[in-house]
Amino acid sequence: MDHTLTKSHTKYYVIAWVFGLLFYFLDYVIRSAPAVMIPELSSNFHVSSIGLVNIIGTYYYTYSICSLIAGMALDRFGAKYSLFAGAFILGLGCLLFLISSQFAGTAGRLLQGAGCAFAFPGCVYLASKGFSAKSLATAIGFTQCFGMLGGSAGQFIVGPWMENGMEIHTFWLWSGLFTILVAVGLWFVIPTNDAKEIANNEKRPSLLEPYKIVFSNPQSWYCGIISGLLFAPTTIFAMTWAVAFFQKDLAFDFHTATVASAMVALGWVFGCPILGYFTDKIGRRKPILRLGALIMIASLILLLYFPDLIPAKVSMFMMGIGSGAAMIPYSIIKEANPDFVKGSATGAINFITFGVTTLVSPVFSRLFGRSLEDTSDKILHFQQAGFFWIVGIAIAIGISFLLKETGMKSTQKAVVNNR
Repeated sequence: MDHTLTKSHTKYYVIAWVFGLLFYFLDYVIRSAPAVMIPELSSNFHVSSIGLVNIIGTYYYTYSICSLIAGMALDRFGAKYSLFAGAFILGLGCLLFLISSQFAGTAGRLLQGAGCAFAFPGCVYLASKGFSAKSLATAIGFTQCFGMLGGSAGQFIVGPWMENGMEIHTFWLWSGLFTILVAVGLWFVIPTNDAKEIANNEKRPSLLEPYKIVFSNPQSWYCGIISGLLFAPTTIFAMTWAVAFFQKDLAFDFHTATVASAMVALGWVFGCPILGYFTDKIGRRKPILRLGALIMIASLILLLYFPDLIPAKVSMFMMGIGSGAAMIPYSIIKEANPDFVKGSATGAINFITFGVTTLVSPVFSRLFGRSLEDTSDKILHFQQAGFFWIVGIAIAIGISFLLKETGMKSTQKAVVNNR
C-alpha cells in the first residue's frame, strides 16, 4: 500500500518536472534572443552596441544572486510557490522590453535574470523527487538539453523572424504573456503536498543553515567554478558575442553567423543527455567531465586555427556537445552534500557558476569586444578571443583533479570497503 502511494506520489513530480521544462525552455529563448536583435534593441533603448551588451549582461547579476534565493525558497517553501514566482517575474521582465528607454531595458533584463534563476533549480528539485539516484544525472542532462533547445530556438527561429521583418515589440509582448501563462500552469500542476511536507517537517533547518552546509564544503566550490568555466563560452561567447564576431572578424553574413552561433545550443541538446547518460552508465562523473572539456578545446582549435578543415557551424556544434559536461558538476554537488539541502545545493552551484560568468564577461568585453570594430588583423583578433576560452577550459580540467568521485561505482566501492 505504501509502495503504491509512493509510486503515485513520484509520478506527479515527474509530470510537474515535464511542465517545468517549459519554463526552462523559455528561460533560454529569452536569454539568447537578444543576440540576434542587437541593432533593433540598441535603437529601442537608445544605446550603442556596447551599451546594449552591458544591458544584456546585467541578466547574470540577478541570475547569480537570485540562484541563492531560489535554492533557499525551494528548500523552505517547495517548488509550487517558487516556480510560480520565478516564471511570473520572468514574464514581467519581458514586458518591460516594450518600453523604449535604457532604464526599462536594464530593469527588464534584471527581472529576466531574477526570474530565470528559479527555472533550473526548480526542475532539478522536481527531478530529484521524481527520479531515482541512478537516473538523476540523465534527467538533469535532459533538463539542460530542453533548455538549450530553447537557446537554439532563440537564435535559429528568432533570427529568421527578425530577418523577415518581425517587430521586436511583438516578440517581447508574446514572450511575456506566454511566460505568465506558464507560471499559472505551474501553480496548478506542481503537487500541493510538497509545500505541506516541508511546513510539517519539524527537523527543517534554519533559513541560512543549508547554505552554510553547502558553502563550507570545498567540493561545492570546485563544482561551481568548473561548471562556470565550461559554461562561459556558451553564455558569453555563443549567446552574446558570436554573431558579431563572425560578422566582423570572419565576414560572415547575418544568416550564416546566426546559424553558426546557434549550433552551440543545438549541440547542448545532444551533449547534455548523452554525457549525462554515460556518466550514469559507467557510474563515474570525472572521466566524462574531462572528456567533454577536451571536446570543447578540440572544437575551438578547429574553429580558430583550421577553419578550412570543417565548417564553423560543425565546430560550434562540437563545442556544444562537449560543453554539455558543464552539467555533470550539478550531479556531483548534490551527491557531495546532504539530501536535505537539494534545492540549496543547486542554487549554490548556479550562484557560483554564473558568478564566474559575471566576472568573466566584462573581462572578455574589455579585452576583445571593444576592439571588434577597430582591429586591423581580423583573423588574429578572432584567434586571440577564442584562445581566451581555451585557457578557461584548461583551468577547469585542472580543478577537476580536486574533485572527489561521487558516481555510483565510487559509492558502491566505499560501501564494500566499510564492511
